[in-house]
Amino acid sequence: MRYRLTFVAGLALGYVLGTRAGRERYEQLKKSAQRIAQNPAVRNTAETAAQQGRQYAGRAFHTVSHTISHTVGDRVPETVAQRVRSLRERNVDGTPEDDWGTSNT
Repeated sequence: MRYRLTFVAGLALGYVLGTRAGRERYEQLKKSAQRIAQNPAVRNTAETAAQQGRQYAGRAFHTVSHTISHTVGDRVPETVAQRVRSLRERNVDGTPEDDWGTSNT
């Protein structure tokens, strides 16, 4: 009950402060956020971080799939082991898209 009361009090405070700031302040904040998002340095940093994330995810996927197929392969159902092998083989041939719909671009 204490947490609900705290949440409701925070919500009420945010509402009051937001309405006092008004639409003009909202528009100022929105424009500032858009300028930051369109900044080339910010965009380059975000793209670099995304590329590194994809690289690390690919390495982790390879490590996990290799471990599963070689050490645990005999302990899991054949259908699961086959799926892991097919994913690993598909990843090796340079296919740019994975099961989650992300690409390496």
